Parts: sequence; structure tokens; C-alpha cells
Amino acid sequence: MRMSQAFGRTMREQPAEAEMASHGLMLRAGLISKLASGIYSYMPLGWRSVRKIQDVMRKEMNAIGGQEINMPVVNPGDIWKESGRWYEIGPEMTRFKDRSGRDMCLAMTHEEPVTDLARRFIDSYRQLPCVVYHIQTKFRDEPRARGGLVRVREFTMKDAYSFHADQADLERYYPHMCEAYERICRTCGVPVLKVLSDVGMMGGSMAHEFIYATNSGEDTLIRCRRCGYAANREVATFNKAAGQTPSSAGNRRGHAEKVHTPGKDTIASVTEYLGVSPVLSIKTMAYFTQEGDGPVMALIRGDLDINERKLANFLGTAQVRLALPEELEAHGLVQGFMSPVGTEGFKVVVDDSISAEYAYVAGANEKDYHLINVVPGRDFPLERVADIAAAREGDLCPVCNAPLSQARGIEVGNTFMLGTRYSQSMGANFQDEDGSLKPLVMGCYGMGVGRLLACIIEENRDDKGIIWPITVAPYHVHLLSLGTGSQVLETADKLYDDMQRPGIEVLYDDRDESAGVKFNDADLLGMPIRVTVSQRSIEAGGVEVKLRAAEESTIVALDEFENEISGLIRREFSRFVPEN
Repeated sequence: MRMSQAFGRTMREQPAEAEMASHGLMLRAGLISKLASGIYSYMPLGWRSVRKIQDVMRKEMNAIGGQEINMPVVNPGDIWKESGRWYEIGPEMTRFKDRSGRDMCLAMTHEEPVTDLARRFIDSYRQLPCVVYHIQTKFRDEPRARGGLVRVREFTMKDAYSFHADQADLERYYPHMCEAYERICRTCGVPVLKVLSDVGMMGGSMAHEFIYATNSGEDTLIRCRRCGYAANREVATFNKAAGQTPSSAGNRRGHAEKVHTPGKDTIASVTEYLGVSPVLSIKTMAYFTQEGDGPVMALIRGDLDINERKLANFLGTAQVRLALPEELEAHGLVQGFMSPVGTEGFKVVVDDSISAEYAYVAGANEKDYHLINVVPGRDFPLERVADIAAAREGDLCPVCNAPLSQARGIEVGNTFMLGTRYSQSMGANFQDEDGSLKPLVMGCYGMGVGRLLACIIEENRDDKGIIWPITVAPYHVHLLSLGTGSQVLETADKLYDDMQRPGIEVLYDDRDESAGVKFNDADLLGMPIRVTVSQRSIEAGGVEVKLRAAEESTIVALDEFENEISGLIRREFSRFVPEN
């Protein structure tokens, strides 16, 4: 491609709207153009990389038995009503009616359409296992689009779906998909960490995320560097007991007793005032569920924090929110002095860090008063006990007791063991070997194409611009001609033609621009190999060849150029393409 004919242009300055390095670079390099909040057009250079990413995905999906299909982005509402998600998903799903008044929606994901296909075409155990995938547009009306392609409203996703006769076969296949995801990311130059994650609106028994660690990420992951335990903070567990058993625990002193604690409305202030460890206190928070139930009292040991995602999952709701002060007052509760002791009519969820073996300090449901000698199970019920604690930096690993670390990251892909969550509700059954009718056991696996593109650039860049992995670079070579002399132009034109014949992809900067502009654009655009033709290089015996990631360049003689450039391209590919 000649840059003199290219559609789009580069930008010198960082756009004010850029929230992440990759976002700014994609805009400056002319890879994308914003149409509306969270909605982008891919420009020619960006689209070339997108198609290469998709090819990497196709290769890996095909290698593990995937068959490519294509499902519509516009779905009838009926199939989403069958699964129940029509009623569970909020305004992030775009709903509308067609001209006949039928409910329709824009698919955020494709479990319902693929389950509909499965119930039409899978009849027998002899057809299982079966894996299909597609690379398709999706729409999610995000309230807070951010980070360029990291969180958008319209996006392209590679999603795959597997169908199995039983859970054991799903568990056999699932690691193959996880390994394929790791190979995709490695080929694209993005290091990822596989972590346990929340099943969320997808449902199922288990899920993993593939996280690219970066300080600009939205997700928080908890990991152990000793044993390799890793999980999204939403589901991460930790050893709550190790090293935290209070020395005075179990020293019950009669019945619960109310004591005056003027102005002490935090765990830190009340435990310091009473001279007890925060481990011997109970933190009580009040929440409302999405369905409007509540308030729900959530109790946790005073030195810990509540994980609202775990609480919502335990309650079987999509989300919870903290009760407002006026809502607490309407229910006779006092912020900073709450507890379930002496109250009725509230659903109480207790974290498993609270033990009936100990006596605690808790709120007295009266301003400036707390209770001491509160014994769980005696003074309030222990009917709903669960892990609702948020893991933090320094907490102890649930596997090996080493300190956990915390990091930020971007979710590149996710995998789910769905089980029969969709097949049962939608009647997708098959006839097993014994003649019985059983629901299909399903897995689903998603990876965002645009988000992966953003992570590629976030990982592979410097202060001058992008440093493309050759596997997904828009072009292999960026050819520059410097000067207007006939020898320079003839040599550059010939190299451009010669390189294309064996399939080398070349972006040719043939513009009438200064050397500084051309070099700056070459660094910004970041093609893996730069070839510069100038009068000086010709006088030195050939052309200048430089890897974008290297500091030094070399002069390659014209009669050796084809072999040199082909070998360099092969070596660059070998850095990213996994060996078979």
C-alpha cells in the first residue's frame, strides 16, 4: 500500500479523549475513528490487524474441533424469554419491537441462538461432542464506555460453544479450550494469566478469565506467586483463620451487654475505645437487592471487608446496593451502630469468618451504643452462612498460606462451564446411548477481538508509538524513500514491487514529506521492520534495515536484500508463533 493513496491520516498530538496509552495510539495512528460513545469505525490499518487476529482465532478454534458458523446479531425476544435472561438483564440489553409488534433484541452474547440451533440439529449422543464458533458483532449498551476498544458498546467477539453428553466430557474438553486461548494470546504478543472468575449472568458451575495485567485495567485479580493460585477479586478466597485467632477469643462474659460508645461509629474507633481487637468485632452492612428485597443485613468480622459480588451471588440476585441513610432510618436502623441482635424481619447473611466459638462487639441499633459479649447463634441466627469476604493484598493464600498479591488487569477472554443452564430451560435434549432423553451439557468461550487489539498495543509500545508483533501487524515492512533523486525513487519502487511478489506485506511511504515526518510516522505506526532507501544508504552499499524494537540499523546490499528480509520476517514470526 502506498501511503500517498492511503485512507486516513496520523496525528501528532495525543487526543484529549484518550484514557489509555493504547487508546491514544490507535487514534493517533489512524487505526480507529470514533463515531459515538463506545462506537468506533476501524480504519484500513486497524482492520488489517483485526482480520489477522481473527485468523489466529480461527486457526486455534479449528485445531480443537471447532466449526465456524455465523449467527444473527438481531434476535427474537422469545428465545431470551425461554432462557429467562430477557427478564434478568437490565438496560444494557437493547430491546425493540419489529413492525409486527414482536419483541426483538440486539445480542450481547449468543447462548440463546446457539442453543436454539442445537435443539434443531443435535438429536443423538453419536453427534457429541460438538463445537461451533463464530466471530460476530455484538451490542451492549454500556453506561460508561471507556479506554477506546477496552469497554465499548458495539464490539466484535469470537465466541465458541461446546455440547456434550455429560459433565465429565465437558470437563475433559474444557482445558483444551483454555490452552487454545493461551496460544491465541501468546501468538498475538499478549501475556495473560488464567484466573478463576464469577459466572455472572452466564450461569454455570465454573468460569475462568484470561487477564492481561496492566495498571490501567478495570479488573482486580488476586494471585499467589508461590503456588500459582489466581482469581478475580470477585470470587477470590483466602485463609481467614491463619494468624488471626484472637488470644481472648471464647472468653464469654455472660449475656450481651449494652455499653456507651459516644461518636464511635467505625470498627477502628469502637474497638480502640473498648480495647478489643477488630477480629472480635462484627461489621454490619445493610443492602438492597436488584429485586427490591431488603434491607439485607450482611455481617463480617471487623477486620475484613464485604465482597458485594459474592453477596449478590449467594442471594441469587444480579447485584446489590448499599442502603441509603434515609432507608436505614425508615427501617429503624442506625448507620454505624447496626447489628441483627434484637431485630426481626431482616434477612441476615453471615460471613464464615464469624464463629459461634467467640464473643464479639456489635452494634446495639441505637446511636452511640454498642453491645459486648455478643455470641453468634445465641444472640442472632446463623441460618445463612457463606463466604462473602473480599480478598486483599497480604491476605493468606487458601492453598499454601503465602501472602497474596493484588494487581489490575484487562479481561481478554473468558470460559464458562454452563452445564444444562440453557439446554434445560430451552428444551435442547438428545437421546443418550441407553435411549433416555437428556439435556445437552454446554460450555461457552468468548474473546473480544477489539479488546485483544487494545491489549496488543498496550503491551507492545514505547514512547514513540506502537511496536507490532509481526503476527498481527498491519504490514510486515514499512518502506521509506527519502529524497527526490531518481536513483532513490527507482530503487524504492523496485523494492516495493519485488517484496510483494513473494507475499511480503509492504506499507510504502512514497509521500512528499520530510525525513523527520516519515521517521516519526514509521515509529508511530510501528510496523515490525523498517526499510529506508536514501542517497546515503545507496552510497553505503544498499538500503537501511531496522527492526522497530531495535536501536541499531544495518545496511543490506541490494543483491542480498530478498534473502535477508525473508529471513528476518521468519525470525520475527518464530518469536510469537508457538511450536507444534
